Amino acid sequence: MATNQVPQTPAISPLTIKARTGSISTAEIISVLKGETTALHISQAFSTEVAQEITTNFVGSSGLKERKDGVPGQFVGASHYRKDAATYFKEAENARPQVDALFGNLVDPVRALFDALKRELHKQGVELRLASSEHGKANVCRGLSWSGSGTFSLDPHDDVAQVLRAGNDYELSAVAHNIVAALNFYPSMSDEGGNLRLWSHKPTVADRKSQGVETTGYPYSAAYLEPVPCREFQLKAGDIALIDGGFVHGVTGQAGNGKRRLVLNSFLGFARPDLVLWWT
Repeated sequence: MATNQVPQTPAISPLTIKARTGSISTAEIISVLKGETTALHISQAFSTEVAQEITTNFVGSSGLKERKDGVPGQFVGASHYRKDAATYFKEAENARPQVDALFGNLVDPVRALFDALKRELHKQGVELRLASSEHGKANVCRGLSWSGSGTFSLDPHDDVAQVLRAGNDYELSAVAHNIVAALNFYPSMSDEGGNLRLWSHKPTVADRKSQGVETTGYPYSAAYLEPVPCREFQLKAGDIALIDGGFVHGVTGQAGNGKRRLVLNSFLGFARPDLVLWWT
């Protein structure tokens, strides 16, 4: 009887990367959602003044909490990671005032991007909206600050496993069969390190099982990734990165005496050909 063989070495998947300076375009975002582009790095995508004010608001936020998911750091907002829908959407609703307060009286660059993409997709007969359930709806982003040191501040992982295994009560589970795109705005970056590293590997279910990460996508071992080529993005305050989160990626260690690494993070992807969901 034939048996499924777990691959001994990870398959190499090519990376299609675009990098430039200036404003992000809706066409570029859609290119990532459709799998035509693996990663997009836009330098100086929003102003340093806006970046600094968001950072100040994050540090002083009444909703600032310590992370409890094994990653050292702090956050404002809600994460679907390892939560049922009722818990996640309740947390998202409770955190909405604190997330909105990150932007104060600023023109919110995350909401501006969301609104522009919504208008463009509408022209193509596609609805874009925040993921929701009877318990509430997602926030447009969450703020994350790392305090880890060592080789990685955030270990190598993929974003698909947690979405695929989120459960039937999550409408976002359908996105896992397409592209789970991870969108990051960077209001503050460490002076050294804290770079986004992307490996040329898009794990299958069998790959995840071989690593024992089939429900979380986290973390992949150094030995497993050793033969896989990777690319690294040096990020600065005011940058935006958008990647196909199905590829293994991580964050390199950062200097402990530098600036904090603050990210405004969201996920988005096609749940159906006529629907794109956005969540945190």
